[in-house]
Amino acid sequence: MLSSSLADAPPIREPIHAPVAHVTRGGMVEGVHHGSVVVLDAAGEVPFRIGDIEVACYPRSALKPLQAVAMVRAGLPLEGELLSLAMGSHSGEERHLAGTRRILELAGLTEDDLRNVPDLPYDPAVRDTWVRDGRPPSRLAQNCSGKHAAMLYLCRLNGWPPQDYDAPEHPLQRMIAEAVEDLTGQRIAHATVDGCGTPLFAVSLHGLARAAARIATGAPGTPEFRVADALRSHPEMASGAGRDVAELMRAVPGLIAKDGFEGVHVAALPDGRAVAVKIADGANRARVPVMAAALALAGVDARLLTGFAGEPATGGGRRVGGVRPVAALDPSVLLAPA
Repeated sequence: MLSSSLADAPPIREPIHAPVAHVTRGGMVEGVHHGSVVVLDAAGEVPFRIGDIEVACYPRSALKPLQAVAMVRAGLPLEGELLSLAMGSHSGEERHLAGTRRILELAGLTEDDLRNVPDLPYDPAVRDTWVRDGRPPSRLAQNCSGKHAAMLYLCRLNGWPPQDYDAPEHPLQRMIAEAVEDLTGQRIAHATVDGCGTPLFAVSLHGLARAAARIATGAPGTPEFRVADALRSHPEMASGAGRDVAELMRAVPGLIAKDGFEGVHVAALPDGRAVAVKIADGANRARVPVMAAALALAGVDARLLTGFAGEPATGGGRRVGGVRPVAALDPSVLLAPA
């Protein structure tokens, strides 16, 4: 039963994004990335916003921590590395494949029972090795395989049919939808299919930040706490070696963070401060420095964020500019003038 206290679904319309990052070269703006950013303080208020934070958007894989909370609420017993993998967009490293196999073994199932799409590993270096070895795309290598394995495991534990666990009408997916609404505090605006085949729910960027704050502040023993603890303790299992989202969690004590395709990124601290970012064109080169700037605005020590200041633009082998947040996001705390 849905709570009557939920806010209405966010509107579905063309987002009114604003400039959030500049690409500079030789002291001039060469390109502009648009997007939206919301910062929540520990009380859940919004001290900073830019763009369109209330319009419906797809969180893509940034939704996975919410899906993980839903599964833990329904009895998923995974902890630590395997729970982190269950909310992962992994790189396809051997530890990710081994972890997914382990979850399937716990369920008494095999890779053939997965319903995600076969793919090559997400990490370029891992993918190149995979191809050189003559290995074809596989469901195990696809970056959402840990989540799919966890869904199968939960189906087995609850006596739900595993054959169509990715169908919107399946008990698992209905339960996840209810948890998404509970955590975001608003009704889902729209549902479609994500790249891996599971249902994808449209919520607002503001709602996504609220959900991250709920998870990051979960009391010990709660599903929210278990999910946050797994993500903080094993960020590389939800992403991979050298991935910016894992390095960000390593750099900022207590932070949970999850990225998603099309330029989505959400993060939250144990006291409830949270930020969510959407880059309109989906560019990672803008997502990373904009997220760092938003965290600085949320009160994170800027010295912890210098490694996320944005990639440089080079000319003749030397730096002549770079990608930097717009002035409204106070880029001076992160970058020297290009």
